[in-house]
Amino acid sequence: MSKTTDNLKTAFAGESQANRKYLAFARKAEEDGLSQVAKLFRAAAEAETIHAHAHLRLMKGIGTTAENLKEAVAGETYEFKSMYPEMIADAQAEGEKAAERYFVFANKAEECHATLYAKAAKMLGDLPAVDYYVCSVCGHIHEGQPADKCPICGAAPKAYNKVA
Repeated sequence: MSKTTDNLKTAFAGESQANRKYLAFARKAEEDGLSQVAKLFRAAAEAETIHAHAHLRLMKGIGTTAENLKEAVAGETYEFKSMYPEMIADAQAEGEKAAERYFVFANKAEECHATLYAKAAKMLGDLPAVDYYVCSVCGHIHEGQPADKCPICGAAPKAYNKVA
């Protein structure tokens, strides 16, 4: 692998993390009543997304939709079968209850994500039109308007946000 490829991977990871961090910072600025600062953080987050997408394209990291779904299933499966179980065990061993609780939430949500991606890959052109709702507490994705509490974290249906 070339140094440029390594640099693209590093830049992609950094820009992606900056995007998510700046969106979290924007939410906090809004809570603090600082809407202009929030707007600046959201603008910077969008710029970081542009950079990340460019790096991913240059790495030829975007394939066909079928290939992308296959990669998404693999990534989510790794997370719920390997990554999060190890993190849960570490948090338990260290007595970090809050981290353990959220790692468990994320682990279960990642399994759901993998299932949804696998379904989409199988049905590709015949996937029925449905709205997706995301639990704002744990990241569970629900097909259609949720009527009951979140199956992962128990949040009320009002905790779900419709994805545009």
